[in-house]
Amino acid sequence: MPNSPSEPAPAAAADPVDLAVVGGGPAGLAAAVTAARLGLRVALLDAGDRPGGQFYRHPAPGLGAARPEALHHGWAEFATREAALRAHESAGRITYLPLHHVWTIVPREAGRAAGADSGHAAPATEWILHAVAGHAPEERAVTVTARAVLIATGAFERQLPFPGWTLPGVVGAGGAQAMLKGGLVLPGERVVVAGSGPLLLAVAGSLAAAGATVPAVVEAAAYTAYASRLPALLRNPGKLVEGAGYGGALARHHVRLLTRHAVTEAHGTDRVEAVTVARLDRDWRPLPGTARRIPCDALAVGHGLVPQLELATGLGCATRPSPDGTVALVLDAEQRTSVPGIWSAGETGGIGGAQLAMTEGELAAHSVAGALPPARLTRGRARLRAFADAMAAAHRPGAGWTGWLRDDAVVCRCEEVPAGRIREAAGDLGARDARTVKLLTRAGMGWCQGRMCGPAVAALAGEEPAPDRRPLSCPVPLRHLAELPPTTH
Repeated sequence: MPNSPSEPAPAAAADPVDLAVVGGGPAGLAAAVTAARLGLRVALLDAGDRPGGQFYRHPAPGLGAARPEALHHGWAEFATREAALRAHESAGRITYLPLHHVWTIVPREAGRAAGADSGHAAPATEWILHAVAGHAPEERAVTVTARAVLIATGAFERQLPFPGWTLPGVVGAGGAQAMLKGGLVLPGERVVVAGSGPLLLAVAGSLAAAGATVPAVVEAAAYTAYASRLPALLRNPGKLVEGAGYGGALARHHVRLLTRHAVTEAHGTDRVEAVTVARLDRDWRPLPGTARRIPCDALAVGHGLVPQLELATGLGCATRPSPDGTVALVLDAEQRTSVPGIWSAGETGGIGGAQLAMTEGELAAHSVAGALPPARLTRGRARLRAFADAMAAAHRPGAGWTGWLRDDAVVCRCEEVPAGRIREAAGDLGARDARTVKLLTRAGMGWCQGRMCGPAVAALAGEEPAPDRRPLSCPVPLRHLAELPPTTH
C-alpha cells in the first residue's frame, strides 16, 4: 500500500536500486516514472510530503479544496505522472520516500567525491545517499544505495534587497504563489507584484483571479529584449500563446504593467503600507525624478530563480555561467554531469520551467537505462532550452540595481548585516569575494546559509557568480554525523 503523504516511508532495501532520484518535482517525477517503465528499480527521495515540488503544490486535505488543479498550469500532465508513480510504487518498481532531505552523496568505495581530484576518477559502481527523514524531533538518519543518481533538486528564489524588504507583508513572488496553491490564502488584499522574469505575470494573474487587487506588475526588464532572440520565440508558439494568456488575464483584471521599473523601497511600520517605484535606465539604475508611491498591504517580489546545486557541486560536478547571471551544471545531450554515474535534470541545468524539466527528466531516464530516447524529447529539449536562454538573457539583472540600496538597508536578514558594512568590507577592507565578506561581516552565516542574500553580497563585493560549494546541503543533527562509519567522513 502506498505510503501516507504525512509520514516518511521506510528506508529502501539494503540491495542497491538501479537509480536514485533526488527531488520529486516535475523533473524528478518524470525521470522516476520513465525509468520504472523502462525496467529500472527506482528510489525517489523527496523533501516534500507529496510529489510535485515547488511547482505543483497540494492544498492540505483539511482545507477542502474542490479544484486544486484550477491554480496550476499543466495539471493534467502532472496528474498522469503522479498516477504512474503510485502504480509503479504498488508494483514495487519505485520506492517513494517523501520527507527525505538528502544532505550528501558519496561513492561507496571511497569517502571522497568522484571527479574531485584530477578529473579522471573511475566511475563509482554504487552511490550512498545520506538523508534526514521526517520532522524534528523524530527525524532519523536514512541511507539509500544506488548504481546511478539523478539530481533534480530544482531552484530557489533570487532576491535583490531594497530598503524595507524585511517588513511584514513583503514576500517572495514564488512564495505568494505557494501561499495560494498550498494554503489557499492571499498575502494581502492589495498586492503589488514586482521584480523580473516571466513568473511575475503568472503570479499576478493567479492573485487577481483569486480576488486580490493587483495595482501593478513592476518589471525591471524590458520585453523588447526578446527581439534579439526572435527565432527561439517563433520555435515555441505554445509559449507565446501562454504569455498572451497571462497578458489577457492582466487586462481583464485591470492590472498595470510597468516595464523597466523597480520597487526601490517599501514603507510601513507594523506592515508594508506602500512601495516606491522608480523607472530604471538600461543598467537598472533608478532615474532621478521618476519615483512614485503605490499604496498596498502586500508586496510579492522576486528576480527569477537560482539553481540549487549543493549536492552536485559537493560531488565535483562542473558548472557554467547562465545567461541570467546564475550558475548551472554542465550537462551533455543525455543529461549526464561531468561526474560519471551522476545525471541531472530540470532547473539545476539552467532555469527553464516545468515543461523543460519534465522533458529533461525523461531524457535522463532513457540515458540511465541505456535506451534510445524518442526524437520528440531531443527536439523538445533543444527548442525549450533555447527559449529558456532567451528569457534568462532578457531578465538578467543589471549591475546598477545596487543603486537603490542605502547603506542602512539590511542585506543579510539572518545576521542583520546592512549594505554599508558589506561596502566597507569590499572597499576599505579589501574583500573581493563573498567568502571574504562573510568572514568580515557574518553576511551569509545565518540559518539560510546565504541562499537569500548570496547573490546580493556577491554583487556588492564585485564578484562574478560562482558555484555554491558546501559539505552539507541541509541542516543535519550532529548525532547523525556521529553515527557515520569512518569511511563516510
